[in-house]
Amino acid sequence: MNNLLLAAIGNNDMWYALPLVIAVSLVYSATRHEQMGPILGHAFRIGVWIVGFMAVVFAVLLLISWWL
Repeated sequence: MNNLLLAAIGNNDMWYALPLVIAVSLVYSATRHEQMGPILGHAFRIGVWIVGFMAVVFAVLLLISWWL
């Protein structure tokens, strides 16, 4: 069962981005707010911005590699 789960996930280095995005968004939000509610809300919004920015950069690089 465990091997099947690992095979489904695959050996993809992009999985390292998930804890990095979570940590960066939480730390950035914690420097702006003091209470847990606003920290989590702001962290979610910042996390969406980071993932969106990464997706745009990925799309641009994919387009450039396809074009060349």
